[in-house]
Amino acid sequence: MTVEIQQLPYDKEYVTQYSEKRNEPKWMTELRLNALEQADSLPMPKPDKTKIDKWNFSRFQHEVEGQTIDSLDDLPESITNFLDEETTVNNLVIQRNHTVAYKTLSKELEDKGVIFTDIFTAMAEHSELVKQYYMTDGVHADENRLTALHAALMNGGVFLYVPKDVQVDQPIQSIFWQEDPEAGLTNHVLVVAEQGSSVTYVENYISHNQTEETVANVVTEVIAKDNAKVSFGAVDNFAPGTTTYMNRRGVAYRDARIEWALGQMNDGNTVSENVTYLMGDNAYGDAKTVTVGRGEQKQNFTTNIIHYGKDSEGYILQHGVMKDKASSIFNGVGKIHNGATKSNAEQESRVLMLSKDARGDANPILLIEEDDVTAGHAASVGRVDPIQLFYLMSRGIPKHEAERLVIHGFLAPVVKQLPIEAVKNQLREVIERKVY
Repeated sequence: MTVEIQQLPYDKEYVTQYSEKRNEPKWMTELRLNALEQADSLPMPKPDKTKIDKWNFSRFQHEVEGQTIDSLDDLPESITNFLDEETTVNNLVIQRNHTVAYKTLSKELEDKGVIFTDIFTAMAEHSELVKQYYMTDGVHADENRLTALHAALMNGGVFLYVPKDVQVDQPIQSIFWQEDPEAGLTNHVLVVAEQGSSVTYVENYISHNQTEETVANVVTEVIAKDNAKVSFGAVDNFAPGTTTYMNRRGVAYRDARIEWALGQMNDGNTVSENVTYLMGDNAYGDAKTVTVGRGEQKQNFTTNIIHYGKDSEGYILQHGVMKDKASSIFNGVGKIHNGATKSNAEQESRVLMLSKDARGDANPILLIEEDDVTAGHAASVGRVDPIQLFYLMSRGIPKHEAERLVIHGFLAPVVKQLPIEAVKNQLREVIERKVY
């Protein structure tokens, strides 16, 4: 079924049948239907300085099956490049279009009570646990039209749950493969780390639709309970035909930590929101984002860390490289609410432009409602530093190679934070391909 978002040309019957076909619990069917009813009256998101009214959020296939695989050897190289045989192959979910093609979880983690599975299996086998966190603490269905449509039409994703005091030493990974050029990805990722637990989760989004138009409407929720730690790494690599709405939210309670390392390498138009709520005292949030824009794509990135707890710390680092006629907006927002005394909000946004027609806009914003706090920001937009190039070239390095080294050095603060070596290397390759 092709879904026209602006006109909402689907009905209650379609959503009900879709939910019933998957034997979803009653609460999920009701959530879908309520969201569908709200979607018609809700406004579109309004990202700062970016008009998205004419972007394609309407032309895509909502239900497209993909083939399963018996062995990782059956995957093409474009997918296996993201795997690390030493760390993730025992704790892995691969979604192909809207079908779970492969999934595995080590017996050691199973015995500790860790749950890692696709979102539909999680709802069937752990209904009340999923219900407790699904679009409750992080993202709500009624925020805007796209979040409502996400709630109504969710067609994939994963659920990761780490019990109290369990330390997961090896990274856990998901790969979301948008293989069919018209398959719309309405993906939901839910990560819950109970009190005193820790986990590293990495996800990859991959598509191949160079000209065919489709949509990715992705919501991620990360919940870190008291004294829990979640390290979240991602490489988004949607092809030019995919219009992307990426909404990642984190909620950190007392003494909890959420660390984001996001490589946003999409080639299509993109709106990305990354928000972390520091709810508890001594909560910690760190959000690092790197992107490369090319062609005529338009991107809008908003990173927001909101302080409620005392002694909370929030750090934002955004680096982007723009070439050709690409344009990007980088909004960094640090907000300290009244009562969040002795908190610290720091941010840095830097954009490097490689051509005269490229555009970058870095907007640091501090919203402070408390006196006894520390806050700071830095922002810069410019071209490759000729002094750096001259220094490298004076050492016998050709200009082309010198420029390449400067760019990789500019993006390194985020790239080096990705927790899986294979994914880190692949991100470097994507950067290399997009820049040259």
